[in-house]
Amino acid sequence: MVRSLWTGASGMIGQQANTDVISNNLANVNTHGYRKQRADFEDLLYQTVKVAGTPATEDTVVPVGVQMGHGVKLADTQRVFSQGSLQQTEVPTDMAIMGEGFFKIQMYDGSMAYTRNGNFKVDSDGRMVNSNGYWLIPDIMMPELFLPETINITKDGRVSVKVPRDGDLVEVDIGRIELYRFPNPVGLTAVGENLFKVSNASGEAIPSIPGYEGMGTIQHKFLEMSNVQIVQEMVNLIVAQRAYEFNSRTIQTSDNMLGTATTLKR
Repeated sequence: MVRSLWTGASGMIGQQANTDVISNNLANVNTHGYRKQRADFEDLLYQTVKVAGTPATEDTVVPVGVQMGHGVKLADTQRVFSQGSLQQTEVPTDMAIMGEGFFKIQMYDGSMAYTRNGNFKVDSDGRMVNSNGYWLIPDIMMPELFLPETINITKDGRVSVKVPRDGDLVEVDIGRIELYRFPNPVGLTAVGENLFKVSNASGEAIPSIPGYEGMGTIQHKFLEMSNVQIVQEMVNLIVAQRAYEFNSRTIQTSDNMLGTATTLKR
């Protein structure tokens, strides 16, 4: 009887965690480059009352044992790296990755992070940075007197811009954007600000040129949207809510049964 109380409680705790994950997905439905999460669960330890295969007679054994479960726990929150839809922005510093890959970002402390968010800007020094001022790596530096509206980025990552020279506009190549992949991208550690960092589970970053060796391509003047599907998340939320209610009912039922047992003798 007491076991069912704790089992139901573990189910409620698990579904609360599931709801937290779904809520975070819905909160980031319009976050550029966001990758949705999925809550995975696993059952807890079992109490073995009777072991399968226990001798019943001299010639027979028990075909099926008796095991009582103790509930559920959250196993992991897996990141889903499916492609998000692209939104055309007409902003010359915006980029989207179509296919596999991450942009590399250098943070203020010198550490490296990776992102799918291609919402970049040009700072006062002419360097291409993200919304928080972190540098895009490899470094892309704009020349003096460049015209921002003439920034051009090809699908294979080559960056060029036009500058005035001798009364004409001359196109100048200023660098090339690299993309990075990982042996196990779901092992990356999310640190907020649309950034991921390398972990022991993800493996080291593998650089490549966009469009080569299976790497994705750069789509200029586009941004990748979140891969959250609102309808799917709402269905998941309903399922989590009903599962939470079912587990609460098991606790109520166990409590009623305990109440009945305590009133057997008056």
